[in-house]
Amino acid sequence: MGPIRLDVESPSVHRLAELTLAMLLFADASRVDVSRLRRDVGVPVRLLGTGLPLSILTGSVLAAWIFADATWALALFVGAALAPTDAALSAQVVGDERVPGRVRRVLNVESGLNDGIATPVVVFALAVVAADLAPGVHAESAEGRALLDLAVGLGVGLVVGPGAALLVGLGAARRWVAPGGRRLATLGAALGSFSLAVALDGNGFIAAFVAGAAFGAVLPRRPAEGDEAHEADEGDEADEVEEAVVLPELLGQLAGLAVWFLFGAALLPVALDHLSVAAVGYAVLSLTAVRMVPVAVAALGAGLDRSTVLFIGWFGPRGLASVVFALLAVEELGESAVTGEAVAVIAWTVTLSVVLHGESAGPLGAHYRRTHQITHRG
Repeated sequence: MGPIRLDVESPSVHRLAELTLAMLLFADASRVDVSRLRRDVGVPVRLLGTGLPLSILTGSVLAAWIFADATWALALFVGAALAPTDAALSAQVVGDERVPGRVRRVLNVESGLNDGIATPVVVFALAVVAADLAPGVHAESAEGRALLDLAVGLGVGLVVGPGAALLVGLGAARRWVAPGGRRLATLGAALGSFSLAVALDGNGFIAAFVAGAAFGAVLPRRPAEGDEAHEADEGDEADEVEEAVVLPELLGQLAGLAVWFLFGAALLPVALDHLSVAAVGYAVLSLTAVRMVPVAVAALGAGLDRSTVLFIGWFGPRGLASVVFALLAVEELGESAVTGEAVAVIAWTVTLSVVLHGESAGPLGAHYRRTHQITHRG
């Protein structure tokens, strides 16, 4: 109905979503400079190495318990698809310089890397679910195929990322390219890693994520031309990597707006068709216990006060990555009762996250600042 008809199973919809996530995975992974996080690297490592797996496990067990018809693979897909966070939905907090820089860096690093880490689990689970739904296809072969896809994506990323960084660095050092050319070359590396992996029947998301991490690690980190005077929080300044990945990041954000439009136009109707107490209840638990308990466990021994642990635990909004994973499920599994239930859970969780995290960012950010200041004065 209406002047624009959107089909959630349209190949163009899925390709747009895939390219958007690939560009953002590349940009987020390449921008993380561990050398700048030496003092605080322990907390992001705890959140990614302990908190994220616990969130996936807890969310999967909860999905298997609430939805009686869900297979272990479908439950794993739901848990993994809703584990990554999206700092863009709490940008009011992340960009508030009155919030301690350590906390903002932790939220940024976690949200920048957890979607790439969760992607292999999502892909693996979808492959097994697709095999379960397809008569004559053995789950064992699907599992092997999924692992091979991930291995191909990893290999492509390890080749394209360092190779592109070396070429971009060499061209910049010898003045063969202008600054704008570096941005275009970086965009080419992001799209090229994804496309090459897909052409080789590998996983393009893993390729883009690994390529971005390798690109950022290999490209020299020094102040970019014209950016020497631009300093960020606590002495951090724009470097060559940040300057180079501006184009893929901006295009990813622009395409992300289109994906959010598709979410409202195509996925929310699916969520409404499968509205249930179980789906909304899972969404509420996913945003609270499934997120906050693993964060609290990961923070044990990290030296964080209770207000900081609660603050980090709450600001784990679900966003673009979860939407793309839901679209992938529709592409891989088709529109079925099983797919609709899983997509509905993801859509309701993202919808509640947009409202709750968006509305609470300002008030809770101000409350945390006051609590933090009182604690430190005392």
